[in-house]
Amino acid sequence: MTRFIATFAYVGLLRPAPGTWGSAVAIPLAWLLHWSGGFPLLVVATALVFVLGWWATLRETADTGDDPSEIVVDEVVGQWIALWPLSAGLWHAGAEAHVFPWPGWVGAFVMFRLFDIWKPGPVGWADRLHSPLGVMLDDVIAGLMAAVVVALAAGFAHGVLM
Repeated sequence: MTRFIATFAYVGLLRPAPGTWGSAVAIPLAWLLHWSGGFPLLVVATALVFVLGWWATLRETADTGDDPSEIVVDEVVGQWIALWPLSAGLWHAGAEAHVFPWPGWVGAFVMFRLFDIWKPGPVGWADRLHSPLGVMLDDVIAGLMAAVVVALAAGFAHGVLM
């Protein structure tokens, strides 16, 4: 069960770039969560997957302490956090649940992957913890950084920050 969770239903076994596959799979799942219960459901699901992911990562890395590339549950959590501003904005505006504003969702994907791969500042710090918490935290922080960029981009795109 821990391998199933850590690899996010074995998506982490896809090659090349398992982290990118994990992030890509996270997007339609986030949309389904948003469609089913709006922004609140996406936040609850993110928190739940974080806790399950941390536990599964703790179990999967107990012998080695490594961060194997097939563990992608952290990418799912980070990608969902990067999508929070979009889900929150749609939910707050009362937009139809089936609306999929693709430019924002693509932008969130690109920004999250950028911060996750580049590992600037606090993302790199969390990555260097070399612990199950560090495995999860670097993607949470990358997701938060991407969410800030997404929120700012949405503000400019909708004329709020002009």
